[in-house]
Amino acid sequence: MAQPKATFSLDPETLRRLDRTSAQLGKSKSEVVREAVAEYASRADKLSEGERLRLLRAFDELVPRIPERPLEAVEEEIAEVRRARRSGGRRASGRAAR
Repeated sequence: MAQPKATFSLDPETLRRLDRTSAQLGKSKSEVVREAVAEYASRADKLSEGERLRLLRAFDELVPRIPERPLEAVEEEIAEVRRARRSGGRRASGRAAR
């Protein structure tokens, strides 16, 4: 089956690089372009260095904020919130209801 044809415009320097790479690798220009596009596409989903550093900073900032409470206490609070939602709202102990 014949491969579809496409036309692209390349600046002179890119065309020189393509010619040189094709000759060095002993591959057709089309093959070099296909491999280059495949390589570029495989990296497109990865984070840039700046984005990776931003996320690491956010992680370093947020992790220390995680309360260190026993799992049982967290589960009890969640259960309390669920009970309160079913009964119309939470009432804090020691506070007057409005």
